[in-house]
Amino acid sequence: MFRFTKENVEKTLKLNEGFTKSTYYEGKNFRETNNYRIHDGNLFVSSEGKSSWADSRFKNEYKCDDDQVRRFLRNNKDNLNLPE
Repeated sequence: MFRFTKENVEKTLKLNEGFTKSTYYEGKNFRETNNYRIHDGNLFVSSEGKSSWADSRFKNEYKCDDDQVRRFLRNNKDNLNLPE
């Protein structure tokens, strides 16, 4: 079983430079698209969506924290190059 230690997270991010993934969620009165990308050894998310309110459109981009990075790597490990 592969463990995402701090060292392994750094190695995995470097090995997968340029990796992108999009997710889409739609629920009652809400929809959101998240575009994930690995760049310069960091994971970034661009989030765009809207809810049922008239002024509810949003577009955000941010760098993920350590917990978000680990969760993303665990959930997508089958699509990533992992260090040996």
